[in-house]
Amino acid sequence: MGNRPGASLVCAREPWHTRNVTEPAAIEWLTIPDLAEILDVRLSRVRRLIEERQLLAVRRDGILVVPSGFLRDGEPLKELRGTIILLADAGFSDDEILDWLLEEDDAIGDAPLNALRAGRKSEVRRVAQALA
Repeated sequence: MGNRPGASLVCAREPWHTRNVTEPAAIEWLTIPDLAEILDVRLSRVRRLIEERQLLAVRRDGILVVPSGFLRDGEPLKELRGTIILLADAGFSDDEILDWLLEEDDAIGDAPLNALRAGRKSEVRRVAQALA
């Protein structure tokens, strides 16, 4: 999971956030083995979920992790995939996508992840589309 070509141009072109990202200590991070246990699947299935963009994983201290908020009722949050794909297609890196999902957005009035979890998928996608 690295930077996509043109990702730095996106940030330079449009300052889409203030970099006031939620402190990592406030987020519960799940490792790939943690996810396999929670989802009751093999490690290879977790990796496939990440490849298919059902989940978004980033490296923290050299370990691939996923925020626990990306799961609901023991399953990946269904509303997440389309938003991840939309932002990735616009050139955002995985780290930039994660930052945007976790920090409060003025247009949404909450963190986009919280809005997705609250059933506000259309609103989140509209704002994400405007960033693209």
